Amino acid sequence: MTMLFTPLVLALAQAAAPAPAASPLPDLTLEQASALRCSVAFGLVHQAQRAGNGSASDYPVMAQRGQEFFVRTTARLMDETGADRETVMALVMREHAALGETPGRVDDVMPACLLMLDASGL
Repeated sequence: MTMLFTPLVLALAQAAAPAPAASPLPDLTLEQASALRCSVAFGLVHQAQRAGNGSASDYPVMAQRGQEFFVRTTARLMDETGADRETVMALVMREHAALGETPGRVDDVMPACLLMLDASGL
């Protein structure tokens, strides 16, 4: 059985819970924001692939490479911004909401994200 993106699943589950008073989210560089967007997109594609969504099969399997990209990106964000896990998960949730606002948004970002994934060497 393929593992789900544990941090993403945890963040999505926490979205239903009332949010505690949080510190402001850090501003991200273009590179950080792009990596975060792709990390979340990979998680969404992976979830769709597990659910058997037909359009998700157009993309490479995200179970291992996408998950590793997500883990490395969130760890790097914590290192580079000094943010704690909860703050990074808030960034993940913000990106998840942004990708979900427009139908087809994940499909729009995936070509560039796949290039970023390949460039990462994963």
